[in-house]
Amino acid sequence: MYKPETRRIIKSFLFIFIFLLTGKGYSQEEDLKSVRLMFYNVENLFDIYDDTLKDDNEFLPDGLKRWTLTRYNRKINMLFKTIISAGNWSPPCIVALTEVENRKVLQDLVYGTYLSKYNYKIIHEESPDQRGIDVCMIYRGDHVKVADYKYWIPQDGKSEGFLSRSILYVKFFIRTDTVHVFVNHWPSRRGGVLAGEENRKRIASMIRMKTDSLMNVSHAGAKIIMIGDFNSAPDDMEIKSLTIPSGSGYAMMNLSERLSDTGLGTYRYQGTWEMIDQIIVSGTLLTAEKGLFTDEEMIKVFRPEYLLEKDPKYPGLTPHSTYRGYKYQGGYSDHLPVLLDLKFR
Repeated sequence: MYKPETRRIIKSFLFIFIFLLTGKGYSQEEDLKSVRLMFYNVENLFDIYDDTLKDDNEFLPDGLKRWTLTRYNRKINMLFKTIISAGNWSPPCIVALTEVENRKVLQDLVYGTYLSKYNYKIIHEESPDQRGIDVCMIYRGDHVKVADYKYWIPQDGKSEGFLSRSILYVKFFIRTDTVHVFVNHWPSRRGGVLAGEENRKRIASMIRMKTDSLMNVSHAGAKIIMIGDFNSAPDDMEIKSLTIPSGSGYAMMNLSERLSDTGLGTYRYQGTWEMIDQIIVSGTLLTAEKGLFTDEEMIKVFRPEYLLEKDPKYPGLTPHSTYRGYKYQGGYSDHLPVLLDLKFR
């Protein structure tokens, strides 16, 4: 009888074997019907080389975490498999990622695995984060087109030495429609709930200003998605500030709130699941009579068995992470991905 860990490995590699054997992917007809978005905090996807401009010393072969080429390649292959399986035989059209060190690791993921079959393109820019981890995106260029993208930090942060992740904004053309995507990785709460609170408020204010501007220009017709690791719960004030109707009356809806209310989460802290990786959409995506639309049933936390393991301290399961503290676990990430489907009317 196989041990649970062995069964998990067998199942995961069986999936990849079947996928490669069948070579199944999107048909053009399927592509016209739906588009899947994925967000994944991939937990410190560093290469093994020293960057003197970043605090990456832990993730070197002789660093505290003994980050070797073998461990790095294992992680790249695990992430490839997760992205493939999140698409139900066809990788998601848009994959937003956080905790990525540089463009090189994205190139290894996109061009050095079987994702190379799917015409993924890369959006990446170095952020001011002290640890050197960035917000980025890969997208399938044969299914969606990028009209524009920008990286933003709060305006006052430029003079005050803002040292967190930038916000990535991407404008997509999908068939005859347009969608605006904001990818987030807000400052963490290390040191307590109040840690980074001021920066989270500044970022939330900036994003709300940008989304209201889009709505004003489009006469309230813009279709907007905010996605990412917010390091805040759906009922925290910083998140609520994004969903409360503004003075212009433009409301956003947090689709993750309902999932959180059922006890689901993407990150487990001291035995409690927290929904800190969230998806917030504009009302225009929920009520659209033509073009792209979504609803509350089209979001989910992606939690296959192989992404989970038994929590060593508390009852239940927890994400199968790469590290627990400084101890190497050989897993995927300490977060679970979230998925959102867009369909067409």
